[in-house]
Amino acid sequence: MTTDLRRARSIDADQWRQPRVLIVIQNLAVPFDRRVWLECQSLRDSGWKVTVVCPAGQDSVPHRVLDDIEIYTYRPYAPGGTAAGFVAEYAYSFARTARLALKARRLGGPFDVMQACNPPDIFWPLAWLMRRRDGTRFVFDHHDLCPELYRSRFRDERTPAYVGLEFLERMTFRTADRVTSTNESYAAIARRRGGKSSEEVTVVRTGPDPRTMARGPKAPEMRRGRLHLVAYIGVMGPQDGVDLAIRAAGVIVHELGRRDISFIFMGAGDSYLELVALRDQLGLEAYVELPGRVPDSFVTQVLSTADLGLCPDPMNPLNDLSTMNKTMEYMAFGLPVVAFDLRETRVSAGDSAVYVEPSDSGLLARAVVGLLDHPEQRSAVGRIGRERVVHELAWEHQQRAYVEVFEDLLHATADARR
Repeated sequence: MTTDLRRARSIDADQWRQPRVLIVIQNLAVPFDRRVWLECQSLRDSGWKVTVVCPAGQDSVPHRVLDDIEIYTYRPYAPGGTAAGFVAEYAYSFARTARLALKARRLGGPFDVMQACNPPDIFWPLAWLMRRRDGTRFVFDHHDLCPELYRSRFRDERTPAYVGLEFLERMTFRTADRVTSTNESYAAIARRRGGKSSEEVTVVRTGPDPRTMARGPKAPEMRRGRLHLVAYIGVMGPQDGVDLAIRAAGVIVHELGRRDISFIFMGAGDSYLELVALRDQLGLEAYVELPGRVPDSFVTQVLSTADLGLCPDPMNPLNDLSTMNKTMEYMAFGLPVVAFDLRETRVSAGDSAVYVEPSDSGLLARAVVGLLDHPEQRSAVGRIGRERVVHELAWEHQQRAYVEVFEDLLHATADARR
């Protein structure tokens, strides 16, 4: 960081202080969350001192500095997938996050900007407090639509829980100085439902890094002696449609009589044990592997070996408007995609996917078999996806807009402290 940046900010070198940013996230650990880790690295490379507060992952420690990024973690608490369980989880997470954030502030000084990533939409009071104390500006990194998430998981009606989620979302938008939206559908909601102006909303897609997400050597053992391998990677919750993917595998094996296809579905979530039970109930133990959450090296081996990637997300209020990270990860590996026909999935994948009517597992199965049986089409569709990532969607094409949000706010923070 350095002379050029100091000169650009018109700050005398003797008085210059490295700007500080606090990033808080509740639903994933860092660096496991790829979007947030790319954001951290981009801000670090632009001269920011980055501090993260997040739940602990499998290899986390309470405090460490990784690649010049400071990470504080707390032990996660997840009492269950009920509405009451989420309330308890979020209250606990807010308390632990606030404690660690204030500790980081006490040890390192005020933060110029705080970023909160959702779900959930609970961190606006912490942003409000830091603004009152220090003039800290607030960026809302909008990953999910929490009211739509509730409607997709539980019930499509205005329950007290749903009204509460609307309130939390509204307060998060109202408190935020800027919103970074993952796609145009989310940006439209920030303007319409959140009352933000176009100048306050920036679309920053979750673009994969094609340098690290690229095909490597194949691992034939992943096919378990069969000709083809079909892959899934992602969360396994009630709204993610992995049950439809398993049922599609059942159609492929038992109805279409295909014994030459293996499946590896990677990931974990609230529905994981139910999905294992469904696989066993359908007699697919020999065909469908559910290894749970796996390291990046395993993911790379699978996606370098697979013939196609599955996006079984069903049509619901959340999925139709959401960008699925797995879609672009498949594309980065040059894998053709078979997906249900959702609005934002089409925006992301374009011609690199074969689409079927939501949410029919039989149609999904037949599309998989049809693509597997046409290797030239598979190759062409996969190549389109890889080129789209490299030239349009990769993080290198997104990060400039992201960093500019923070550079703009830095001046506002400095003015507030004068």
